[in-house]
Amino acid sequence: MEFYQSNKVDNFESPDFYQIDDLLTEEHLLIRQSVRDFIKKEVSPIIEDAAQKAVFPAYLVKKFGEMGLFGPTIPEKYGAGGLDYIAYGLMMQEVERGDSGLRSMASVQGSLVMYPIYEYGSESQKQKYLPKLASGEYLGCFGLTEPDFGSNPAGMKTRIEDKGDYYLLNGSKMWISNAPMADIAVVWAKNEQGRIKGLIVERGMEGFSTPEIHQKWSLRASCTGELVFDNVRVPKENLLPNADGLRGPLGCLDSARYGIAWGALGAAMDCYDSAKKYALERIQFDKPIASFQLVQKKLAEMLTEITKAQLICWRLGMLKNAGKATTAQISLAKRNNVDMALKIAREARQLHGGMGITGEYPIMRHLMNLESVVTYEGTHDIHLLILGAEITGISAFK
Repeated sequence: MEFYQSNKVDNFESPDFYQIDDLLTEEHLLIRQSVRDFIKKEVSPIIEDAAQKAVFPAYLVKKFGEMGLFGPTIPEKYGAGGLDYIAYGLMMQEVERGDSGLRSMASVQGSLVMYPIYEYGSESQKQKYLPKLASGEYLGCFGLTEPDFGSNPAGMKTRIEDKGDYYLLNGSKMWISNAPMADIAVVWAKNEQGRIKGLIVERGMEGFSTPEIHQKWSLRASCTGELVFDNVRVPKENLLPNADGLRGPLGCLDSARYGIAWGALGAAMDCYDSAKKYALERIQFDKPIASFQLVQKKLAEMLTEITKAQLICWRLGMLKNAGKATTAQISLAKRNNVDMALKIAREARQLHGGMGITGEYPIMRHLMNLESVVTYEGTHDIHLLILGAEITGISAFK
């Protein structure tokens, strides 16, 4: 599908009130700038039209691959970037500044498809799938959430049976980003002993279908669907040999949540930058609305929260690089930064007045997108309970 190319110039400027750029390497700054330029050139002109039409701009998948946006922390020998986690975070920040749906697509590909294959897969699986996923030749999806089991993945009903030279897979998954267009799916299912296992299911396997979910008010520029398994024969070599139990999928979610913490920051920055510029240009009562105390209060609070979130992301990235970041630390960052971004989007919408609900500005699109981001990969409240268990040593889930 052709998308309308907006003539509006993307003049985004990133706030850096605490000079956090001083903490980044030259490589980090170069990577961020190259991704920022890419988003301004390839995403900004078409994203409002894609969101209005509720169509995923699929042609961008190959371009994302060329930019190294898929699984950038995976080693270079598998066709990926071999970069550190700060670089990965900065990439996700810039992509979500463009659109949360496109960052979701990239997060799923990198953290939920490439990561488990790299972490839990055999060498032959890595050689077979990772280069094609890194380049964007393949698009992948991640099947964990089910119609009846979201926050409680341990209750999943999807099953595999050992049939000798293959596994028989039955069940379904729901709310799966990339599903309708995915070439492969990393699927989590219980075996006869009730242990959770990971399998790579390929497009074209008999009994495997991916119905699309329509009429979304959020993430409209991404494709979301179901995964349906009706007696699907999955070859034995497609089992991830090093994944056993719920630890497997939860390890993937840690990686994805880390990227979301950075991504939500990007959406917040975009809303703030737009609100600041609009407030300086919009004249009411014979002067810019930026001159009024209440408007300055909103802008000051936005900048404060963005600065705090930047520091959280940077420190968490350093912990990830050192192999020290815990699940609870990642939960805190995901929960805080998405909540912060939602609040900033709402305030920015008010500052834009009636214009804030139009596609002339990115605010309403970010606001609707973030309503999904605050729910997926662990809801706002579930992350509170993860932190609560870490603080008290008592799980509130049981």
